[in-house]
Amino acid sequence: MGRVIAVANQKGGVGKTTTAINLASSIAAAEVDTLLVDCDPQSNTTSGLGLVKDPERISTYHLLMREASAEQAVQKTELDQLWLIPAHKNMIGANLELVEVERREFRLRDALAPLRDRFQYIVLDCPPALDLLTLNALVAADSILIPMQAEYFALEGVSELLDTVERIRASLNPELTIEGVVLTMFDDRTNLAQQVTAELSRFFGEKLCQTTIPRNVRLAEAPSHGKPALLYDVRSRGAESYIQLAKEIIGHSMPVQEMPVQEAERPAEEKQVVNAPRWKRWIKERNKLTTINILDR
Repeated sequence: MGRVIAVANQKGGVGKTTTAINLASSIAAAEVDTLLVDCDPQSNTTSGLGLVKDPERISTYHLLMREASAEQAVQKTELDQLWLIPAHKNMIGANLELVEVERREFRLRDALAPLRDRFQYIVLDCPPALDLLTLNALVAADSILIPMQAEYFALEGVSELLDTVERIRASLNPELTIEGVVLTMFDDRTNLAQQVTAELSRFFGEKLCQTTIPRNVRLAEAPSHGKPALLYDVRSRGAESYIQLAKEIIGHSMPVQEMPVQEAERPAEEKQVVNAPRWKRWIKERNKLTTINILDR
């Protein structure tokens, strides 16, 4: 059965959509069937993968209102093993339309249930609010990945989100766990970033992802071309960081020996590389890529 990961943080501008798009794309690039579900009325995940915002297309809204099945909503993307359930701004109305509906918190969970055997990973991009849409995503999820910036206000936002997670565990989804906290737009040259990282490490321990996502121009440019970073510029630091994050997330739930790798001879340091034929090629170019990135700055 597939693993459902909600990318959530009620604070806006922390890189949720960027993380959802590029994490799902990097997992798919490891030859793992992956579904990305846009749960945000802004539908930036939808446009970020090259789909125009079409009110006539079946979207997450139709799933929540039980007007269509998840199978009908699935759209193909440019990556072979990545599919998308798009969103539309009419999802704003779902917050009002679901208020008096029975089992309103379970609508998304029920809709995605038939797809959990088809996809190994289902990534949910949540809106920047603790509303019914986010609640549906957290009830549907097995775990929550929290992107955040290394700033003081971000710490306050995470404490509120964790309180919400505890409430959901207590009443709606006792199996919900913290997949991890990932630092985005990270600049380790500042004292504040180092202090916040140390504070998070003390609080979350191993739940703080080892991978950090740097500020990167290519990550910011990719959505305007309707592509994930690894298709827009695989040599960028941003794309490489999300590939590393995907390895880390896959490693949480899949033993190394079960990862989809080829058993051909390879150096010991590459034994844990997911999908060796592609990712190994990028790793070998790391020194070259670093030089390119330095020159681009």
